[in-house]
Amino acid sequence: MANNKHVALLKQGVAAWNAWRKENSNISPDLIGANLIDAILREANLYRADLSTADLRGANLIEADLIGTDLSASNLSGTKFFQANLSGPDLNEADLSFADLTEANLVGADLMEANLTKANLTRARRVCAETTKPF
Repeated sequence: MANNKHVALLKQGVAAWNAWRKENSNISPDLIGANLIDAILREANLYRADLSTADLRGANLIEADLIGTDLSASNLSGTKFFQANLSGPDLNEADLSFADLTEANLVGADLMEANLTKANLTRARRVCAETTKPF
């Protein structure tokens, strides 16, 4: 279950969230199972956050920092990841159907059992990404 304080901070907006992250860089945010449907998280610092089983359908994560983030079993259907840094995240069993991953950095991403149906991977960097399904 997500840390209610972390969810509340994130829902205050990206400026407040990124300021908190800058002051608390040693904390790995607990956003497990958070309901973030249609959230506007453009340029959010979600470095090493735990968003496993979170619902981010239709969220805006354009240019967000998702390095090392746990997004396993999350619903990311229709999420916008244009130019997001998804280097080394756990996307195992994540639903990325209809997601826009244009120019996203997926280097080292764990995409095992991820649903990439109709995902846009135009110019996405995917070196060493692990997946059981073809891109």
